[in-house]
Amino acid sequence: SPPPPLSEASAPIASPPSPTPDAACHSFASSSSSSSLFSSLFSSLFGTSAANAAGMDPIGTLTRRGMGKFMQYDVEGSIKDFDLIIQTDPSRAPYLWQRGLSLYYAERFEDGAIQFRRDVAVNPNDTEEAIWAFLCEARTLGVDEAKARLLRVGRDGRGYMREAYALFDGSGSEEALRAVGASDGPAAEFYALMYVGLWREARGEAAKAKAAKAEAAKAAEEEAAKEVRTSAVAADVAATAAAAAAAAAAAAAA
Repeated sequence: SPPPPLSEASAPIASPPSPTPDAACHSFASSSSSSSLFSSLFSSLFGTSAANAAGMDPIGTLTRRGMGKFMQYDVEGSIKDFDLIIQTDPSRAPYLWQRGLSLYYAERFEDGAIQFRRDVAVNPNDTEEAIWAFLCEARTLGVDEAKARLLRVGRDGRGYMREAYALFDGSGSEEALRAVGASDGPAAEFYALMYVGLWREARGEAAKAKAAKAEAAKAAEEEAAKEVRTSAVAADVAATAAAAAAAAAAAAAA
């Protein structure tokens, strides 16, 4: 059975500044147009989980710290924290998908594949981890062999993830994944474009991968801007309502 959930944080981690990615991130940074693209992609991947992983218990603290280090491009530092989690509580090892991502961007592809395969072994419906295992193995074994070894998972409830899996198993296409992403909303569009970029990266199409990841970052930035505007409108409406209520109360008391 899975371990108990980690404690939830009272507030999410603030977005880090955008320094130049370090050497451990070379494989991603070299295919990215800027460090802000890296930040957009991985803030989206880690943002919510990082908030949920915080807590006073040592495992939650280490998980949160490791995620924070990754988002600040300290990939090797994040691996050390995730490894310390396993040393502290070995039962957590199959659930550390975050460690798999760090291993991938540290170019430790064999170790990353092992991590993601362990994840899928305890969660056979985890589409993302099956794809990330493919991505690791494609770098060491080639795309064809990685496709032959692609882990089978249950039906994903998210249309864009079903299409992403189909792209990697050879039954789908970039066009189909893009179409589903565009029709299912901004979050789906971001992930669809990100997986298109990762698919191209696995195939060694660096320039095309860079272009798709830039599209994904743009989608994420547009959604973030939309949320800010929505929050501003909601705050304005609330302030107006509060002022109206105060005025009505004052009039009633007069």
